[in-house]
Amino acid sequence: MCQPAFDPRRFRANVPFYARFRLGYPDTLINRIAAHAGLSQGDPVMDLGAGPGLLAIPFARAGMAVTAIDPEPDMLSELRAAVSEAQVAVDILEGSSFDMPRGIGPFRLVTIGRAFHWMDRSAALQMLDRLVLPGGTIALVHDDHPATVENAWRSLLRDLADKFGRAEAPQVRATKAPEYRTHESVLLDSPFCVLERLGVVVRRSLTADDIVGLGFSLSALSPEKLGARAPAFEAELREALARLSPSRRSTEIAELSALLAKRP
Repeated sequence: MCQPAFDPRRFRANVPFYARFRLGYPDTLINRIAAHAGLSQGDPVMDLGAGPGLLAIPFARAGMAVTAIDPEPDMLSELRAAVSEAQVAVDILEGSSFDMPRGIGPFRLVTIGRAFHWMDRSAALQMLDRLVLPGGTIALVHDDHPATVENAWRSLLRDLADKFGRAEAPQVRATKAPEYRTHESVLLDSPFCVLERLGVVVRRSLTADDIVGLGFSLSALSPEKLGARAPAFEAELREALARLSPSRRSTEIAELSALLAKRP
């Protein structure tokens, strides 16, 4: 599979939209991951590709010693503000799976939320094999959306996003290549080849503003990437949403899940 080129500032223009509009992870899922990983208060946890702290902050709130790592300086600024507001302790470091900070670890749990596809996955797992304690766990955390009438707006957003360039983004094209391997496939050929999955289903109400913001949170649709086309994208999306839901409100049904990987 063609690996998308590493760009440490890929999400620079998405930062204000990512933190506000991306779906967060419920405490129920956080607690289930912690229990499955056998975590105790104070255990070391690394959140790799931490973004604005959607995983780092809940694990810190649960009493873990969290190290949050992300390559985007503006995202780290957003994370520091969120950590301060949450009044929790998180060790925040600039870095990535391609350029890990020195002297960190070892960790009982490593979480990767919606970011594993940006990494050289096999190389990242080999690197994590040196940082994860015996008996430790890697948790790939993400969201899936069932094909239900409530989620019709997602198909609308996806089709419009493809029209405005998402379909040609390297990370999207990679998933359509004949040689593409799922995360499960890559993990099964790694040191962390014992796999289980946990999931929590949630529902929330969305406005058109929420859906527009979610669109701009996608790397291929940042205002910076769209440039002069950003107003046209927003206008087309709002018009299509109004046709779909004259009440201007939509519903999102999603499964927030964790693919948990351990050594044999």
